[in-house]
Amino acid sequence: MNDLAGLFLRATFVENMPLTLFLGLCTFLALSRRTETAIGLGVAMIGVMGVTVPLNQIVHSALLAPGAWAWAGLPDLDLSYLSLVAFIGVIAATVQLLEMLLERFFPAIHAAFGVFLPLLTVQCAILAGSLFMVERSYTLTQSAVFGLGSGTGFALAVIMLAAVRRRLAYADLPAGLRGLGITFVLTGMMALGFAAFAQMVAP
Repeated sequence: MNDLAGLFLRATFVENMPLTLFLGLCTFLALSRRTETAIGLGVAMIGVMGVTVPLNQIVHSALLAPGAWAWAGLPDLDLSYLSLVAFIGVIAATVQLLEMLLERFFPAIHAAFGVFLPLLTVQCAILAGSLFMVERSYTLTQSAVFGLGSGTGFALAVIMLAAVRRRLAYADLPAGLRGLGITFVLTGMMALGFAAFAQMVAP
């Protein structure tokens, strides 16, 4: 249990997707202008990563990994070269289901996402979660915890950035820093803050 809790905290803070690994910055920056949209994106990331990482672990271990087809008399069959295509397919199906649910039950959040919700299909942070899972040989339980931790870390980061940007909307900033300029500065400062977590767990 302690190992799973450590894995969750590491995925959330030490290996934070946008602020430590710099993955998923496109939607991270684009959808952090309003707190409501950022919360919606954060919930979507937790849901998508919490589902797709363990699902892709099942797909990889049962169908794609070397020796996965030994039960069928094909112990040498290795389909791992199809991992990228299979993972994207699982992610696309999950995002499509999420989009349908949001459009049906939460139309305001669906409208706020606009074109960025379908883009979650090719969001590099979501795909990276599954690729890290394969590289680190996580079990199904570890994959679920890692996916939830990574999604929670992304949600925490984007909501924090949105809250600061909302506050700065009333600030008298220099002309050169207004808009995306101050956002890059804030992201860099937050990244430095999250880098301190890595130093806390360093051997």
